[in-house]
Amino acid sequence: MGVKFNSSSLLKLFGIGGLHGIVILALLNETEQADWLVFAAIYPFAAIGVGVSMHRYFAHRAFKTSRWFQFALAIMASLAFGNAVFFAGKHRLHHKYSDQPGDVHSPKQGLWQSWIGSVVDCGYPTSTIEKGARDFLRYPELAWLYRNSFVPALLLNSILFLVGGFSMMAIGGCLSSVLLLHQSSAVNYLCHLRGYKTYETRDDSRNNFIVAILTFGEGWHNNHHRFSSSAKAGMRWWEIDMFYWVILLFEAVGLIWDVKRVRPNQVLNEALILKTTGRK
Repeated sequence: MGVKFNSSSLLKLFGIGGLHGIVILALLNETEQADWLVFAAIYPFAAIGVGVSMHRYFAHRAFKTSRWFQFALAIMASLAFGNAVFFAGKHRLHHKYSDQPGDVHSPKQGLWQSWIGSVVDCGYPTSTIEKGARDFLRYPELAWLYRNSFVPALLLNSILFLVGGFSMMAIGGCLSSVLLLHQSSAVNYLCHLRGYKTYETRDDSRNNFIVAILTFGEGWHNNHHRFSSSAKAGMRWWEIDMFYWVILLFEAVGLIWDVKRVRPNQVLNEALILKTTGRK
């Protein structure tokens, strides 16, 4: 796996660099309180769009929902220039080949590919990604958003620029995209190198407390790789999983249902097996 510098990958690389440049320029200059208030309002929805929407729903179908809320979840993912359907196809390949040849972002491929390179070029043709996400491409609205995933974020940032100028666009809109990119990359890289294993898996996935706190529960990565379809990644009482709290809220108000959970006895018994074998 490695980045192939064609027109598509160069455009993505330019976009990532541009977002970083916009945020840095704004931070080096004066920002307003309103900019940060807008960030505080938008960032939670964008974060939910990455962790709850793209990852736990679109990639792993950890719960069921209505067609309209499915589209709403995809829109939330797009607020930070995410592409829910593309991510589903790509992330399923990560689980299929985790830390083996064919993985889209294993640390074994190096820091660059694991952190940024796989965002620019995951190494697979579009047809393979689409095949992996064909369960969602059958919906016309999701197929449209798959092809035009940048539209919600561009629209949002344009509105912020018109309302509050450059600094509001940079801090209120672009900063979320930059932070969430690095949060996701930290999981991809650090959670396959540093941390502890609670369960036997065929890869190097690990639970990393610091990453988990910074990513609202996504850093309980070994747990996730063992129970990938589970809506809950934090399996022990102290493994804080804020994205699961969001899922519980959505379930409580009737937005989602049939939430997939792991049986408590399975969580405990498999952990005891690994502890008995003494494997790291």
